[in-house]
Amino acid sequence: MEVRALHKSFGTLEVLAGIDFTVARGEVVCVIGPSGSGKSTLLRCVNLLEEPTSGTVLVAGAEVTDPDVDIDQVRRGIGMVFQSFNLFPHLTVLQNLTLPQRRVLKRDKAEATRIARDRLARVGLTDKESSYPAQLSGGQQQRVAIARALAMDPQLMLFDEPTSALDPELVGDVLAVMRSLADEGMTMLVVTHEMSFAKEVADRVVFMDGGVIVEEGAPEQVIGAPGHARTQSFLSRLLDPAAARISPSDD
Repeated sequence: MEVRALHKSFGTLEVLAGIDFTVARGEVVCVIGPSGSGKSTLLRCVNLLEEPTSGTVLVAGAEVTDPDVDIDQVRRGIGMVFQSFNLFPHLTVLQNLTLPQRRVLKRDKAEATRIARDRLARVGLTDKESSYPAQLSGGQQQRVAIARALAMDPQLMLFDEPTSALDPELVGDVLAVMRSLADEGMTMLVVTHEMSFAKEVADRVVFMDGGVIVEEGAPEQVIGAPGHARTQSFLSRLLDPAAARISPSDD
């Protein structure tokens, strides 16, 4: 994946102010930063859920931002996992995995079912295929969402703070699935606040603030010894929130 001079504005608000970076095949890149820094908008621009104001996005050689691109074809190679699980509540877990395969990839029922069961096994939910989403915990629903994305055989996986809506005790199971995907060589772009995951799994960490990339590099550099004052401030508040102080108001 390659992003060149990416800008995105909503009216007069510039959310992305010129982003340039790449993700190599098999690489895991974690994007960190405060709320409102443009992290989620960046992910949504990669698969054109948000149309960039200007700039270029390429995925597996296809220019996503080309006006003539077959975006449905490009999206078939991109899996996305959101903060909310976006499962169909009236369908079973198995049906949630087979429906997109049959509608988009035109797989027959038998093949779609076989692949769905394989992906459920990968996320440790073989015994939940007949359950409905409301019968699952939040962590289980998120793992189903990951399995659904994997059933489409993506070349690139995008994760938009996949654990932010979960109770703390459920986070570990989701991160374990993501860790296994990284070990298998899946190309991943992950927006996260889970610093331990980023330090352990990421090949590279990108810190964003104000719609720009402030700092990027190896996890031990960006998280362990950040060189930019803004990165240092963010990490100190994130890693030790009890040490934060109330800033004086700008009256």
